[in-house]
Amino acid sequence: MPTPLNPKRLILNLLRAADGASLSTRDATAACALFGIRESNVRVALVRLSTAGLIEAAGRGHYRLGPQAGPLADDVSHWHEAESRVCDWDGGWLMVSTGGLGRSDRPALHARDRALALAGFQALEPTLYVRPDNMVGHAAAVRERLHKLGLHEQAPVFAARDLDPRREQEARTLWDGAALNASYRSTCQKLQQWMARADQIDLDVAARESFLLGNDAIRQLVFDPLLPEPLVDVSARRACTQVVQAFDQMGHAIWRRLLSQVHPHP
Repeated sequence: MPTPLNPKRLILNLLRAADGASLSTRDATAACALFGIRESNVRVALVRLSTAGLIEAAGRGHYRLGPQAGPLADDVSHWHEAESRVCDWDGGWLMVSTGGLGRSDRPALHARDRALALAGFQALEPTLYVRPDNMVGHAAAVRERLHKLGLHEQAPVFAARDLDPRREQEARTLWDGAALNASYRSTCQKLQQWMARADQIDLDVAARESFLLGNDAIRQLVFDPLLPEPLVDVSARRACTQVVQAFDQMGHAIWRRLLSQVHPHP
């Protein structure tokens, strides 16, 4: 029996992978069954997601992403275009100051931390976050993205240059470049090996495995800080992204085959 997953997370991931299409209750049930999730739990998850505004009805027995999932889902859905966001780095930095923001609103804190993580920022000081200024559009574009992801508009987002030597050195060591490089190569190898034997795996097993492997790989890219040389091996990251894109396309094809067999169209 497969290890059960959180049905809410699984349903949201299925909808994000649907590229704007709706998901039927029966397809959600069939998909969740592969992971040991019972139909009753799927229906409870659908109700709770709907109540939270994360999904909404799209016709009888069909759902799509709801308004509360909108900005985050839209940002996450562009993971495969991440490399188009980066440009050459001239040594400058982007900064975010959160010193003037409150710390008692837990949902706001969660949204703030998630936004900064998705945009690749790390804490240089307790309320000062930094990342290399190698993003297309620089401070203005990153500021707009952070606001959409939930950072309060009162937080200053700005470019900085000429840090003192201590902070410059510390900023460059906030990310573990060696670990990132190793993760790019490990993910490439794992996915390539799986794709090479995919046609030898039973369809339901292939669907389950492709979902789990693809979900982990896409999450890795979604939260990748998109660092420049020499902080990481950019060519390794780009190669990893290409492999994940190919794996994702294969996974979508496997799931379409599975669902067409489970619920063939008349």
